[in-house]
Amino acid sequence: MSVHTSDPISRAGVLSQLRQYPEIEWVDTDTAEPGSGHVALLVVGSVDETTLLRLRTLVQGERARPVLVVERMREADLLNVAGCGVTSIVWRREATPARLLRAILAAHRGEGDLPADLLGTFLTRMGQLKSSAPGPAGLPTMGLAPREVEVLQLVAEGLDTAQIADKLAYSERTVKNVLQNLTSRLHLRNRTHAVAYAVRAGYI
Repeated sequence: MSVHTSDPISRAGVLSQLRQYPEIEWVDTDTAEPGSGHVALLVVGSVDETTLLRLRTLVQGERARPVLVVERMREADLLNVAGCGVTSIVWRREATPARLLRAILAAHRGEGDLPADLLGTFLTRMGQLKSSAPGPAGLPTMGLAPREVEVLQLVAEGLDTAQIADKLAYSERTVKNVLQNLTSRLHLRNRTHAVAYAVRAGYI
């Protein structure tokens, strides 16, 4: 993984917290090949155009999986960062070593990790978009299978892969395959994008 901050003091603080974890393998962003799928931890005070541009560069240019550590964020910013491909967000005030590690591992697995208050905000905003969208709330051109819907409903509730597998009596591999096939078929970026798609389409 790599760390990106606006100042060297913040970078040093993050590195000092995370170097204790042997499961984290550090990469040099100058030599890492695009598409390597490494996790990029971005620490910012707020979400502005510079932050969004940096996220797009990390996701689209370097093909990294971003974890956003942010001090404050407006409701509208949540949809913007989700649109940039962010699936894991940590409030800066809650950024303990253990909390950061959880978000990093979730991003590495291609899963989402949002604070509970942000998850509720995200679903509310998606519901508002859905209700204001023109036309009937019917099925989209490319529909979702019942199994995909039940998995996404649990993703929307904040459950991780193991919890979803336990609740639905599936194997974790089955849950991962369902989500991978879904995102690939519909050209969705990640789980957060898939939940947004399901909400807009009226499945959730």
